[in-house]
Amino acid sequence: MSSVRWNVAVSSETDQALRVFLASRGQSRKGELSRFIEDAVRERVFRETAQAVKEQNWEATPEEIESAVVEALAWSRKA
Repeated sequence: MSSVRWNVAVSSETDQALRVFLASRGQSRKGELSRFIEDAVRERVFRETAQAVKEQNWEATPEEIESAVVEALAWSRKA
């Protein structure tokens, strides 16, 4: 996997809190901050995507959802 460099700005309080947190978990090696940020971003994207899907399908019955899942699995297995 290739990496892309981001330049971000956070408050000094956030920076210090995160670095203390990582150090307390034994994660003060080079690259740990980047790994933490990547994990946090992935989690946030997943959570917000899941919430959007739930809102989009709030009226769907369990049977309709089950049918859509079965259809999607069948499609993915053909590929």
